[in-house]
Amino acid sequence: MERTTNEAARSEADAPHSLVARIASPLTLESGKALAPLNIAYQTYGELNADRSNAVLVCHALTGDQHVANAHPVTGKPGWWSTMVGPGRPVDTDRFFVICSNVVGGCLGTTGPASTNPATGEPYGLDLPLVTIRDMVAAQAMLIDHLGIPDLFAVVGGSMGGMQVLEWAASYPDRVFAALPIATAAKHSAQNIAFHEVGRQAITADPDWRNGRYLMEGAVPRKGLAVARMAAHITYLSEPALQTKFGRNLQDRDARTFGFDADFQIESYLRHQGASFVERFDANSYLYVTRAMDYFDLAADHGGVLAKAFQGTRTRFCVASFTSDWLFPTEGARQIVHALNAAAANVSFVEIATDKGHDAFLLDVPELFATTWGFIDAAAKVRGLPSP
Repeated sequence: MERTTNEAARSEADAPHSLVARIASPLTLESGKALAPLNIAYQTYGELNADRSNAVLVCHALTGDQHVANAHPVTGKPGWWSTMVGPGRPVDTDRFFVICSNVVGGCLGTTGPASTNPATGEPYGLDLPLVTIRDMVAAQAMLIDHLGIPDLFAVVGGSMGGMQVLEWAASYPDRVFAALPIATAAKHSAQNIAFHEVGRQAITADPDWRNGRYLMEGAVPRKGLAVARMAAHITYLSEPALQTKFGRNLQDRDARTFGFDADFQIESYLRHQGASFVERFDANSYLYVTRAMDYFDLAADHGGVLAKAFQGTRTRFCVASFTSDWLFPTEGARQIVHALNAAAANVSFVEIATDKGHDAFLLDVPELFATTWGFIDAAAKVRGLPSP
């Protein structure tokens, strides 16, 4: 019998199709609360070398997960960054030991609101304390300790993943040799917080949200979560890309219906994105992870001066942005670069011309591949890692 969405979500939350590190030590959160025990679901690719110096941590974005370069256990689709990670790819799994973990607050096996609370035997729901980007990174550091890896050759990620890269470099500077934050910023903007709030309100306004207890009550806030995804997905694209792909083309019809069906292709596309998202993601996790992004402000954590976050760093940085990314525009990347320059860090910067919008970091963009390959290869040579 085919599993329902509810059953699939519960299954992946507690018994994911991946490795799981079960950590007894409490994770002390920024809020002052603690999580224990802590489960961290993760995938690895490639082989760790003898001196454990070739580990690369890939940090996923808002709705990503640990399945960066393998088929997704729920959707069956290729890994979300299989264009970037794999044999012969810029993050070469024939050369590096690649790790990707589901973030705390996620829904694919790392402790999150859909996970079973051992104290009650029911899903945490809203009883899970709020988490931040720093908390996500602290949990990843616990995983790296669990794997017996003293420091990382590189930390790589885009969007929320890029926030984690920056937090790694700030919180664990001696454990990051090279950092590649892509399509990100050192703080979440007011506009981005606003978009997230629209999504959260769509979810909590759905009667099937049940005050966050929908898993316990056999419901799923499908409509609210789908609308949240639709609104967010618009921000991942660019107007030129939408115009080129969809324009004002009608969907499977020759004339307008003069009703509220999906007359236009873009409407049908967004409805599909919303419906498919509900099949693989937990609504409460969406609340938690968007809130973590909203709270991110690296300068505020260092007296309001971003450069202080990187003071004395020996990490090598490459910061990348896209010309058509209006969710995380290039200005935010430049602020990071200026702060790194002020901290006398080793940093390079590239703004890549593309009309693909924010999601360009996930797509086939040759300039991004070349940038990533060049930066990682150069850093590997300085690290003393053998050439491919």
